[in-house]
Amino acid sequence: MTQIAIPYIFMRGGTSRGPYFRRTDLPDDLDRLAEVLISVVGAGHQLNIDGIGGGAAVTTKVAMLSESNDDWADVDYFFAQVSVEDRQVDFKPTCGNILSGVGPAAIEMGLIQPKGDETEIRIRAVNTGARVVARLQTPGGQLSYEGETQIAGSPGRSAPVQLSFMGVVGSSTGAFLPTGNLRDVIGGVEVTCMDVAMPVVIARAVDFGLSGHESAAELDANQDFFAQMEAIRVKAGALMGMGDVTKSVTPKFGLLAAARGGGTIAARYFMPWNTHPTMAVTGAQCLASCALTPGSVADGLLDRPRQSPANVVLEHAAGTIDVLADFSCDQGFSLNSAGLVRTARKLADGHVYVPEKIWSDKGFPNERS
Repeated sequence: MTQIAIPYIFMRGGTSRGPYFRRTDLPDDLDRLAEVLISVVGAGHQLNIDGIGGGAAVTTKVAMLSESNDDWADVDYFFAQVSVEDRQVDFKPTCGNILSGVGPAAIEMGLIQPKGDETEIRIRAVNTGARVVARLQTPGGQLSYEGETQIAGSPGRSAPVQLSFMGVVGSSTGAFLPTGNLRDVIGGVEVTCMDVAMPVVIARAVDFGLSGHESAAELDANQDFFAQMEAIRVKAGALMGMGDVTKSVTPKFGLLAAARGGGTIAARYFMPWNTHPTMAVTGAQCLASCALTPGSVADGLLDRPRQSPANVVLEHAAGTIDVLADFSCDQGFSLNSAGLVRTARKLADGHVYVPEKIWSDKGFPNERS
């Protein structure tokens, strides 16, 4: 069987992992691109045994990079979430953890040349239009992964990747509050439907009979909770103007509770059909914004910061994540930017192989022949 070789870099970005490609090395047509990525990951099997996925939603993510034609940006970042067991690919969302590796990957690919001891890269998230500035450690003009920064959910210490997110309010739906309300009641549960970096349906853990401090494994085992949550999420997606979301990973779902470990608030995040083992970077921005917004379901769960910028510490299933929020409350809550620190590391590079028929079946021409 003839196979097609595709150059790639395999990277950990934050608490996620996956292949990073040049967009020009992949099919233009999204239907064919989906088939290629399904083959790359090995989607359709719980272990992704016939691909390079890791059998979890945080290890079946794909980044595709290209030089940007946007006057502001240096690099375009196109994201794909590939399902583990279903042969599905969602191009709607973006991923902030995988974005942590975009700057280093862009340098590794030769799309960006390091400048001085610190290199600033302006990234446009193609899926949502968000603008992100990444600051990388490049001592002596050389990319370095060595450092003392540690993030919850990833072992070891690495060089910091500083991310500043701008233009993330309403990035998917066009509105901070897509339903027009600070609170909605869906299925008998109060929720706040919010779109900041990622559209998320947010509720209080106690309203599901939970503490909000359960482990990811405990939550994943609670099938009654997942059934109730999914019913609410699907109805909320329609109210948010997102249509039928039964097969889409967006909107995500989040639970809030009072902090126990000295953080600002406790949070659990869902992807949405299983529990995130840590916390998504995009989801963290939305949950932090909800925590800061008077009148949201976060009311009564925290001592709300009043001055900007505020460091919102989210206690998640594996530790904490800090979101530095620059905001205004002059005419209701408004987020100006959100800053986070992540790490990334190159794990491997070379070629990943897919059957040639993936490129030419279904009536598509074989662009690589």
